[in-house]
Amino acid sequence: MRNKYILITGGLGYIGSHVSVSLLEKKYNIIIVDDLSNSSISVIEKIKLITDRDFEFFEYDIRDEEKIKKIFLKFEIIGVMHFAGLKSVSESVIRPIDYYSVNVSGSISLLKILNNFQVKAFIFSSSATVYKQQSYALDENCPLGPSNPYGYSKLFIEQVMHDLNCSMDVSCFISLRYFNPVGAHKSRLIGERPNGIPNNLVPFISKVAKGSIAKLRIFGQDYETHDGTGVRDYIHILDIVDGHIRALEFALDNSGYKVFNLGTGKGYSVLDVVEEFQICSGKKVAIEFTKRRAGDIDCSIANSELANKVLGWRAKRTLKDMCTDAWNWEKSL
Repeated sequence: MRNKYILITGGLGYIGSHVSVSLLEKKYNIIIVDDLSNSSISVIEKIKLITDRDFEFFEYDIRDEEKIKKIFLKFEIIGVMHFAGLKSVSESVIRPIDYYSVNVSGSISLLKILNNFQVKAFIFSSSATVYKQQSYALDENCPLGPSNPYGYSKLFIEQVMHDLNCSMDVSCFISLRYFNPVGAHKSRLIGERPNGIPNNLVPFISKVAKGSIAKLRIFGQDYETHDGTGVRDYIHILDIVDGHIRALEFALDNSGYKVFNLGTGKGYSVLDVVEEFQICSGKKVAIEFTKRRAGDIDCSIANSELANKVLGWRAKRTLKDMCTDAWNWEKSL
């Protein structure tokens, strides 16, 4: 892979930074593009400290085609791992135009360049929100039907990838539909650190346990679940990383368009996660119930057998591992 590169958009964010570490440890050369809208420049040095390797970084918006194109002209890029984008379900309901502009328009700009340069592999950070709600574990053939603009933005991008694949016979496009990433790197140097009040459950719980926030707000207690709170398939960030690496390796050796779920196949309610986090941290988490957020659904659980069969991937880490690593990360801040 000498003088060949993997481009990582949003590579300083939560998932992107962990994937960047893994790629560097596996001796890939990487280029990170990040506009720092929901990440920190300090992550660069942390990635270097973990891996003892250097890499290229550009503070660009993926919608800026001219700047992104210069990267492809300067470096031989064989693969793109695309994480850049806005990612809050509830926020997308309030700011739909922003989500379609950043997520959809930005991805189309990126895919246009990829098409022009005939890049071999494109791995897209998609989401389980593309599915229509079902009461059973979702596989890749389940009906699609997002309940919010965030989910639609992901689905639109998948459609563009599918259609672009029909016009190209050399590249491999993979959408990874994952569910709810949780946890942090064992080094405690990188983890999920959202700006402001967290939108995701576990970072919110962590800050309450630490005392930074007084109470955990639980949005709704009238869902059709075993305890009335929403059920999700939580998966350790390092399992997500392993799935991305397997997908990249597959894409570099194949062509076509593929979709894979990445999940554990197990569902945990909000209260289940709170209980496990309290055990792992030894801290009491104060809660208060409030009304549902727009766009939230009752239950979302993955069937990931296709990823196991084709990529040889399966989630290995438990909810205890997720909560323990998330708490260790929070304590380090």
